[in-house]
Formats: sequence, structure tokens, C-alpha cells
Amino acid sequence: MKHWGKLPYNHNLKAYAQQLRKAGNLSEVLLWQEIKSKKLLALDFDRQKIIGNYIVDFYCKSLGVVIEIDGGSHDFKVEYDMEREAYLQGFDLLVIHILDIDIKQNLAGVLMHIHQRLRDRMMQMQVK
Repeated sequence: MKHWGKLPYNHNLKAYAQQLRKAGNLSEVLLWQEIKSKKLLALDFDRQKIIGNYIVDFYCKSLGVVIEIDGGSHDFKVEYDMEREAYLQGFDLLVIHILDIDIKQNLAGVLMHIHQRLRDRMMQMQVK
């Protein structure tokens, strides 16, 4: 079993992460309503979780899964996003990217996609 509960944590980002949780854009709020309180495969997710010097949108510690909502701002941060992705994958985290527009236009499809990726991850962990 992986120990994803012991990931690096930058305490200086705590107030900013809280601010992001309170502000929440529409896509984040819509997805959070569907995955909070163990609604998705009885898995526990955190919102705006600090991992090292980064804040991820959603995080499932038991599976080591990060869900990121990608909106227009990511178009201008390609290099930063690549570094961030490599950092997270360095901890054997699975990063699932969801487009902001997809959540707004096809939430049911997004949930099916996430559900399948999570089930695949569960199966992968059982094999190891």
C-alpha cells in the first residue's frame, strides 16, 4: 500500500488553499457536489489539497489520485503545468485532467469517465 498521506506540504500555502476553497469556480463547485461525502465509489476526496508547493483541485489519498480541472488559464501555463504534472507523478500519483467546459456541458459523462479511471486505479493497486 502506498503512503500518499505523507506527501510534502508547504504550510505557507494554507491560507491560499482556504481562499480557493471559499471562492470555488462553477466547475469546481459542480464537481465537488458530486464527489464530496464519499458519493463516488465511497472514496474520500479533499478539495484544494496542498502537495509540496502546489495546490491540486481534488485529491483522493487512498488511491493517490489527483483530479484537475483545466480551464482557459492553463493555455498560458504549459511549461508550469508540465513541471507540476511531473512532480505529482514522481509520487506515483495518477493525475486526471478534466476540461472546465466538459463539466459545465456534460457532467454525467465526466463522472462516468472519472468513475472508470478510479476503478482502473483500484484494479491496478490490487494487482501490485
